[in-house]
Amino acid sequence: MLVIRLQRVGRRNDPAFRIVVTERRSKPKTGGIEILGSYHPKTKAAVLKKERILYWMSRGAKMSDTVHNLLISKGVIRGNKIDVVKTKPSVAAAALPPAEAKEAEAAKIVEAAAETAAEIAAPAIS
Repeated sequence: MLVIRLQRVGRRNDPAFRIVVTERRSKPKTGGIEILGSYHPKTKAAVLKKERILYWMSRGAKMSDTVHNLLISKGVIRGNKIDVVKTKPSVAAAALPPAEAKEAEAAKIVEAAAETAAEIAAPAIS
């Protein structure tokens, strides 16, 4: 499967990226099938080959989330941006103070134990 992704080519502390079409399982530093542009995050400068990007998309190439957001912001494609920032998995647990969270968890454990005891006792009565 083909994917359009960023390939880092900059010096240390001076990032620069190529936008390349490559095989999904290929190593990051291997040469891609085609270079579609470049992106410099410090200056926010992007040089994109719009026709070739649209060509590869029509051939079924998928995009990484970062490239997708970059192409939307530069007007190459239309759509909604994808959230690429990693979030904490348990938002509901973080909303409760620690003491209340522990009490709620303890209540669930006691309730589950009571249900298990009731299921074990029910067949003995019948």
